[in-house]
Amino acid sequence: MPIRIPSTLPAFETLTKEGVMVMTRKHADKQDIRPLKIGLLNLMPQKIVTETQFARLIGATPLQLELTLIRMSEHTSKTTSASHMGEFYQPFQDVKDQKFDGLIITGAPIEHLAFEDVTYWDELCEIFEWTQTNVHSTFGVCWGGMAMINHLHGVQKHMLDAKAFGCFRHQNLQPASPYLRGFSDDCVIPVSRWTEMKCSEIEARDGLVTLLGSEEVGPCLVQDDTHRALYIFNHFEYDTATLKGEYDRDVAAGTPINIPTNYYPDNDPSRPPQNRWRSHGHLLYTNWISEIYLTTPFDQAKIGQKSTDLRG
Repeated sequence: MPIRIPSTLPAFETLTKEGVMVMTRKHADKQDIRPLKIGLLNLMPQKIVTETQFARLIGATPLQLELTLIRMSEHTSKTTSASHMGEFYQPFQDVKDQKFDGLIITGAPIEHLAFEDVTYWDELCEIFEWTQTNVHSTFGVCWGGMAMINHLHGVQKHMLDAKAFGCFRHQNLQPASPYLRGFSDDCVIPVSRWTEMKCSEIEARDGLVTLLGSEEVGPCLVQDDTHRALYIFNHFEYDTATLKGEYDRDVAAGTPINIPTNYYPDNDPSRPPQNRWRSHGHLLYTNWISEIYLTTPFDQAKIGQKSTDLRG
């Protein structure tokens, strides 16, 4: 089954050309099934790029999904047109009475700020608490994952001496996890951040299990059953050229930046990079959607009630 998004959303044409199954509301309503309702709280400045990346990943599953794009209520995007935001995005305050089978919270390029100094921090904390009653499973990505694990568990982010930038090999630490079903013993994941979470601090908290980790760049994917959440600090959703775009931007601006590690063939930026993470990225998000499908209640009104989890 396909992902259900508006036919006028830029991602619709992009994904159609890539062979991803997409469906308009008109066609979806003809099918006598309940689609999984997935929200995307998009905190990234380049909204269209980010919404396409995540729609691509969750749209590869065999289930019908309805994607709802969400923004912070009081924050105004400076890099995406007001017409796009007005047509496709709903402020959180307008959707907080709804129930969602899944919610993705993206990263944001504000790592240098203390969490409490972020202008929309209070509303984001409200969202974290809201997920416990209105969302069956939440997926926090990069800064979004760091912020959520900090709010719910007090785990701190730490500034790095140098930017973790490139493609790093990660170990599969919990092969029996349903979220890693089909994963190899290790995999390559793009990383682009100035902060890190520490394994020792994660392991000190009850209910947290690290699923993927790297000796070079630390923990990556953390499972939090208590709050029905996953936190990933790296970027399976990145396009092939995303790191190249970041590198070229910094070079053009004269900003000191290292060539992204293990990204260009022979470490040569004049050569096109190769994508070595796409298959595992699709696998992870397919596994997440599958777990939602297996455990979410059919009656959406019961989402958020632990007693309705079909796996107990």
